[in-house]
Amino acid sequence: MRPDYILTLSCPDRTGIVYRVSGLLFEAGCNILDAQQFGDEESGRFFLRVHFDMASAGEEPAVRECLQRLGEDYAMDWQLHDARHRARLLVLVSKQGHCLNDLLFRAHSRQLQVEVAAVASNHSDFAALAGSYGIPFHHLPVSADNRAQQERQILDLVERENIDLVVLARYMQILSPQLCAALAGRAINIHHSFLPSFKGAQPYHQAHARGVKIIGATAHYVTCDLDEGPIIEQDVARVDHAMTPRDLVRLGSDTESLVLARAVRRHVEHRILLNAHRTVVFR
Repeated sequence: MRPDYILTLSCPDRTGIVYRVSGLLFEAGCNILDAQQFGDEESGRFFLRVHFDMASAGEEPAVRECLQRLGEDYAMDWQLHDARHRARLLVLVSKQGHCLNDLLFRAHSRQLQVEVAAVASNHSDFAALAGSYGIPFHHLPVSADNRAQQERQILDLVERENIDLVVLARYMQILSPQLCAALAGRAINIHHSFLPSFKGAQPYHQAHARGVKIIGATAHYVTCDLDEGPIIEQDVARVDHAMTPRDLVRLGSDTESLVLARAVRRHVEHRILLNAHRTVVFR
């Protein structure tokens, strides 16, 4: 079977980009399997994702060299990914385990092309759940006194386990600017979509008290701006007057799990390109 790769790029929009990229791949003996593009009139940038295969993995260095030269001509930000690689995940969780449970099952059943390398938490509640999948669990308690040390332990895990993506699966701790910077572009968070209306504890109970009719979830990249990173995926569910706070929590948990799984899938399949503070997400 021919090895396949995914090329993603963004650059100032101008004529000839697709022609040059497809010509380069043709000359290298590659076969394009799928291609998606987007030109943003507002930012003046062009975005492209190309899935292709090549005769052998030994051709990769030559393709990279050609892309390097083309990238310089067009001022491209580009990346070439091995499509067969299973991304290694570190999942951070606190005391709400619905998103963790969903990710572990999807990874185990190969619904996601990922390997959960480790689970870490500031509580010990889900050690048994991680253990049931044979995944190492790291209990990393955190307080105002040891926050810097605890975050250093998280980064040590990222480095030691060769982590590709950190997933905050309802991890209820605010990351320091230093940790956000270290994980830029490779950390995804999930939260309910009530923000900034219902902050703090029991947001679904607050929403029920206000009689909301729609609840939802947002997955985004982690940045120093709390819960304001580039949005990857969102979804909503309708509620009505007959639903109790418990019903809203259940429905919200389902929505959060689904939205987070979609965001992780988009990331590990290299379908997300940053466009300033927004994202281009190829389906």
